[in-house]
Amino acid sequence: MRDDIQRMTIEAVAIRKKLHRRVQGIAATLLPYEADGTIAVDAFQQLLVATQRAGLSNAVNMDTGYVNLLTDAEKLDVLRWTRQALGNNVPFIAGAYIENQTGELVTLFRRQMDAIVNFGASPILFPTARLHGKSAAEKAHIYQSVCQDYPDVLAFELGPQFAPNGEIFDTDTFLRLLDIPEIKGIKHSSLDRLLELERLSVRDARRPDLGIDVIEYGSDYLLGLATFAPSKFAERDRLWEAGDPAYYALSDALQYLGNVAFRDPVPAYKHSAAVFLHATGRIPTALPHPANPRRPTWEPEILKDCAIRLGCPFIVSMDVTTPTTLPEARQAHPGNRERT
Repeated sequence: MRDDIQRMTIEAVAIRKKLHRRVQGIAATLLPYEADGTIAVDAFQQLLVATQRAGLSNAVNMDTGYVNLLTDAEKLDVLRWTRQALGNNVPFIAGAYIENQTGELVTLFRRQMDAIVNFGASPILFPTARLHGKSAAEKAHIYQSVCQDYPDVLAFELGPQFAPNGEIFDTDTFLRLLDIPEIKGIKHSSLDRLLELERLSVRDARRPDLGIDVIEYGSDYLLGLATFAPSKFAERDRLWEAGDPAYYALSDALQYLGNVAFRDPVPAYKHSAAVFLHATGRIPTALPHPANPRRPTWEPEILKDCAIRLGCPFIVSMDVTTPTTLPEARQAHPGNRERT
């Protein structure tokens, strides 16, 4: 553990809280599947619309959307479906993922970013194993070249527990990324609260305009967990801004959901998300991408407790392909309002 993190005290953390702050939330949207293994396009678009109506923005072609398992054609389809669902001029985020592709690194990234920008979205740069072991200066030079002339780009620290290409940057690299003006935010996914707080401390000293995570301490978020219950995340954010103490119970329930969903093996959280969304009547099956790690058959039982704590109707079914679209379940959940 870094020395400056070891020296962090509870008092030093507590004084950093920023009360009544308005939070910008982004949900990394799950890509659902039909029983025959094809993408459930209608359900995906309904998730996008429900997330937007709840008050969060959408991020697609993320880890939660199986970007590492999609073909280039499928990633373009996701961009097209997203724009169709959200309509013109509604902003969203999309992942630029180049792992396992051949060619010059900057060119590969910019080709993906061009496709994203052409759909009116903002790119977020997934880490790549091709930069593992490079110096901070070398990484920063690559990122500067990749981002040059784009209006806004997000960087991404992704822990290796999520994917082999993941990387949590050293402080020198992180500082150099902060100096790239095109980078408007950095998504941090280490699952380490103290490291998150250390990042915020560095951010506040160098780039107070930049977004990361941890809302109580002055950050916005882009979370895969938010795809489970975007309306609950939006409600939590409003409670924090209002100074309503009901914030704490809801925040605890969401954290509990995160602890359950993101247990080892971490990549299987996407199957947990499919189980949760299926049981709350929002997608047609609980099937993940065929190549994604699976949860055990008792997953619905453990997620039911999470749903109860959140006040979400939850229909436990051991048949992962039978939709739980009971009228009361769909109408009761705020994410299933009819389009207007």
